[in-house]
Amino acid sequence: MADLGVEFCDLHFKNPIIVSSIEATNSLDRLKACIDNGAAGAIVKTLTDMPTMATLTKHSKYAILDETGEIIKGKVPRNFVFYSRSGFSSTLYEGWEKDLKAAQVYADRNNAHIIASVGASSLESWATISMMAEDCGVPIVELNLGCPHTSHMSGAKTGVRIGQVPELAAEVVGRVTAAVKIPVLVKLTPEAANLTDVAASAKKAGAAAVTVNSRFTGFAVDIETGTPRIGGPAAVGGPWIKYVTLRWVHDIYSSLGLPIAGSNGIFDWRDAISFIMSGARIMQVGSVLMLKGYDWVRQMIQDIDAFLDEHGYGSVEEIYGMASRNAVSSYDEQVGMGGISAVINDEKCTRCWNCVDCCFYNALSRGEDKVIQNIDNCIGCELCFNVCPFEAVSFVSKK
Repeated sequence: MADLGVEFCDLHFKNPIIVSSIEATNSLDRLKACIDNGAAGAIVKTLTDMPTMATLTKHSKYAILDETGEIIKGKVPRNFVFYSRSGFSSTLYEGWEKDLKAAQVYADRNNAHIIASVGASSLESWATISMMAEDCGVPIVELNLGCPHTSHMSGAKTGVRIGQVPELAAEVVGRVTAAVKIPVLVKLTPEAANLTDVAASAKKAGAAAVTVNSRFTGFAVDIETGTPRIGGPAAVGGPWIKYVTLRWVHDIYSSLGLPIAGSNGIFDWRDAISFIMSGARIMQVGSVLMLKGYDWVRQMIQDIDAFLDEHGYGSVEEIYGMASRNAVSSYDEQVGMGGISAVINDEKCTRCWNCVDCCFYNALSRGEDKVIQNIDNCIGCELCFNVCPFEAVSFVSKK
């Protein structure tokens, strides 16, 4: 059995899976359920002083869509679209003090951690709520600078509105880090022009780590009725966005070396492994739990362990950041690499002609009974390899 433990923000997590700040963490009982199902931690649904954002959660709406844009109707596809409108914790932060203390005690007993997400209306409120969380024994506070709903809610000049601007983000981070002694984690918004710039600004202001990242604002349409899903714009994310999120995980890991919590794009253990290999130390799992239930956490952990064992890895640490370290540093470096050419195995080839139809470099053409190859024209783009159903394409180095 591999060692699943990871170090993050000066804390030891027994495995890399924690539950993100969502409805599944919106009460003491729900936080306990996260921990009971094996999560190494759970992030309380964002603590706030803004009544409008608490009220919004009490009027949450969801449209979970498949690849055609239709409601999934119980069949959860791997690349589902999570389209929803919700707010922060349905209870204002003052009402959380007792439960936050109890949650942390419960977490301590079960070798887990509670993280307090914060979303406030002013600099002083950011500090006040964070200090309250610290006084309750919570070991990390996460500043929610990524919430997309705040850009559409009156009186909610927070979240994405701050997270898009490095200077504003730094101002909030600096105020909180001056007020608390515990590590400060900053949740980034994908709607910033450059997440690495915001992360760098947060790091300079004292952030210990960043969460990459929150969701976008989207607009989904029911084409049968000509109306928007759930009434209008809403937050959008889900496993389909994984590759965009991983781009920023890779970039921040490679450029800043800042500890990262991965979020937005995780469906199962495969995605978790991808995030770890790209440079995320822990995973914030959220939307999939709202469709699969808390048991999904335990299944993910078991599957990560199985993957590590099957591939001969002794720990999560062995695969941390390996894909990012193996990546080309620029397109220029890719151009300078040695070339390859496609080779068609005539015995495996069934003449489906997929490779010929998709070759736009005149390297492949149809013969009477086989694919004709013109190696001189082949640039090694690998498109033919992708469309071949029969593993008839391989590559050799160009001399």
